[in-house]
Amino acid sequence: MLSFGNVRALGLLCYHRLKPEEITLFRGAKRFLFPRLPLTLCFGLWLLLISFAVAQTADDVHIQPRKKPDPPGTPHVVEDPSLKTHTKPIKVDVDLVLVNATVTDPMNRLVTGLEKENFSLLEANALQDIKYFSSEDAPISLGVVFDLSGSMNNKIEKSRDAIVEFFKTANPQDEFFLITFADKPELLADFTQSIEEIQGKLVYAIPKGRTSLLDAIYLGISKMKQAKHNKKALLIISDGGDNRSRYTDSEIKSLVKEADVQIYAIGIFDDIRGTPEEIRGPFLLTEITQTTGGRTFPVSDVNELGDVATKIGVELRNQYVLGYRPKNTARDGKWRKLKVKLHAPKGLPPLNVHAKTGYYAPQQ
Repeated sequence: MLSFGNVRALGLLCYHRLKPEEITLFRGAKRFLFPRLPLTLCFGLWLLLISFAVAQTADDVHIQPRKKPDPPGTPHVVEDPSLKTHTKPIKVDVDLVLVNATVTDPMNRLVTGLEKENFSLLEANALQDIKYFSSEDAPISLGVVFDLSGSMNNKIEKSRDAIVEFFKTANPQDEFFLITFADKPELLADFTQSIEEIQGKLVYAIPKGRTSLLDAIYLGISKMKQAKHNKKALLIISDGGDNRSRYTDSEIKSLVKEADVQIYAIGIFDDIRGTPEEIRGPFLLTEITQTTGGRTFPVSDVNELGDVATKIGVELRNQYVLGYRPKNTARDGKWRKLKVKLHAPKGLPPLNVHAKTGYYAPQQ
């Protein structure tokens, strides 16, 4: 062990080897190190502390041996920190086809309480085995496609109210967005859970221009690719046919067949429709909605808009979900027709079922 004198001698020896600027720097630091000790003794103690720290650091360094490279063809697993949970992994069955079905009576009222045995499902006229059945209210990703063309000027107030009423039927887990369209479609409100946010933006929506309905549907389907829920639905509110879009009827019909999105529409149709587009409007909306399992509700009185919008929202909450694995396992990407049939319990009147008319099979 070094004696007090040896420490001082060490400090004296090293101190005299310092340059003038280094001595000045150390004198400034001495006030905080050992203010009551002589300068050379303080310098010696400082050197001993540095030596001890370096030794400790060297002892704490651990060198990991280099791992031998894996043989060629060895699989590598990349771990995602977000997957390190205590829950079981979610398995997605790509061969399970899900069909949403709405059942109504002759007065167009919803029929609930049916069981799996009350349904049969055919794909290309071949009876399928229903493996999954549910009638529970599941979270939905909702989008409204709202007509803001000039012809909506005298219907704008009631239409705004109808949108708010529609969103009021939503559950806390739901998400929704709003697209407006006139000369071109515009995403007015991105996915949100705030009805107030959408309501606030609707206040400044002013009708003008022409009607790009088909382009707006295209934008709505594209936006649904960002949805977080499996169940997805669009509501179109419009008073006429398309007279501005770049996309054609056939292109949009093909698009909605590929997308797993139910489409509903409220058509505010005048009794007198002069242009070919206006005459075509109701048929166009009906074709699009029925393909997806949705429906078109024609409205002649704007005072009915709120009630109809609420009716559609409630209908989305009271659907049956049928799931099956197709007996035709070919992955050929072809369109396959679907047909849902009802076997109503005795005593009920003839019932109607609304479901999508088909789907595209997966490809290789």
